[in-house]
Amino acid sequence: MSFLHQKKKNSADTDQTLVDLYRSTKDLAILGILYDRYLDYVYGVCLKIMPDPELSKDAVMQIFEHLVEKLARHEVSNFKSWLHSVTRNHCLEWLRRQKKFKQQHFSEEFMHSLEILHPADEPDVEPDHDALHGCIDKLREEQRRCIELFYLQGYSYEEVADQIEESRERVRSYIQNGRRNLKICLEKSQDSND
Repeated sequence: MSFLHQKKKNSADTDQTLVDLYRSTKDLAILGILYDRYLDYVYGVCLKIMPDPELSKDAVMQIFEHLVEKLARHEVSNFKSWLHSVTRNHCLEWLRRQKKFKQQHFSEEFMHSLEILHPADEPDVEPDHDALHGCIDKLREEQRRCIELFYLQGYSYEEVADQIEESRERVRSYIQNGRRNLKICLEKSQDSND
């Protein structure tokens, strides 16, 4: 069977078939067929997060390079969903490295969703955005990622769990502990400013 004939045959296979075939053979041509299906999708996700089309194109190539190892290591049952998570995480991490995350503006909905920022007994207290950013950066990595995904990106518990490959209960624990640590950090920040 010629390579071209094999490529045409493989291009008709389901995502899961190609994932399983790649994991068993580590054949980059198979991964290439699978990734080609989602190039536009990955580029679109990158464009929504990254500030520049050229940076998004670079990210598309970097993500493919990461997939070579990541897909070999991880059990993946829904390739498109998993690829979306890998893509978002890659772009968000790039933003973080560029310190662009510090420029994130918090929506009013986000501010009201965190009761620690608006205590019921102090309705006139306005949150200190710089202190909030600083406290988020001080969280343990898993708490920070869950807080960012849940509150800043608007993901549900299930979606966060899928993104970080942890159980829903673990995500809830990270978010609860992260909120508690944010509250403590913000209180210390406020005390030091008084």
